[in-house]
Amino acid sequence: MGKRIVSGAVVAVFAAAAILIGGTFLAAVLLIVSCVAYRELCRATGVHSGGRIDALELIGYMGTVLYYLLIWQGIGENGMMPESERLLFILMLFVGILMLLMAAYVLLFPKYRCEQVMAAFFCMIYAPVMLSFIYLTESMCYGTYIVWMIFISSWVCDTCAYFTGMAFGRHKMAPVLSPKKTIEGAAGGIAGSMIAGALFSFLLVERVIPDQKVTWAFAVIGGIGAVISQIGDLAASAIKRNHEIKDYGTCIPGHGGIMDRFDSVIFTAPIIYFMARLLIGM
Repeated sequence: MGKRIVSGAVVAVFAAAAILIGGTFLAAVLLIVSCVAYRELCRATGVHSGGRIDALELIGYMGTVLYYLLIWQGIGENGMMPESERLLFILMLFVGILMLLMAAYVLLFPKYRCEQVMAAFFCMIYAPVMLSFIYLTESMCYGTYIVWMIFISSWVCDTCAYFTGMAFGRHKMAPVLSPKKTIEGAAGGIAGSMIAGALFSFLLVERVIPDQKVTWAFAVIGGIGAVISQIGDLAASAIKRNHEIKDYGTCIPGHGGIMDRFDSVIFTAPIIYFMARLLIGM
């Protein structure tokens, strides 16, 4: 437990530093984290069958790098690409990556199974693309404040759910998939995230944006983000159960891999981005 707490604190401090610096530095950190997460997923889902990096993985890494270059070029410090144009290029990239994966499948047949090709594309969308919404959120108007809601909704929810479940948990939420998680714990996590989001907005955000009363929106975002974060946690656990592995990796002592620590963040990031645009209009 001590190792888990120390490593978790180090990860939290590093994540906070990356967000505070923001911009190109944040995009670069997310690119590295995304590549590690992609590697972990490829090994978990059987895309990587041992030995050197193979063709499917290389295509996924290439797609991840090009995707981050596109969003950085579009909204970075010198980004001049209109949003509609950026979305078109991203769509073209995704179609191109899928076509390259299918080309590798055909040209190297029967080295790969169709399940591996589908998993390689899924792994790229699941981790790198969804994690990129941290950068997209930070790049919004007042995004330097909104982006914290991704971690409030994920890590505050996780902490509150753990302690609430320990104290009051009686009814299992997903007994087969995660026997220790309870409905009471989940409710405590949601409530904790809503309160944390409201306090964060009331004490800080509304003092920076005095012409907008957004505390209610941050509370709603915190609650919805908390629900999604728990789904993300269980989804990552389900993949591990299906493939009979304990952890995705070993790079974070006491936690496992990037996927083990950021499983809820991966799901929460896109939701916070879309909810902020919908509720706050930024």
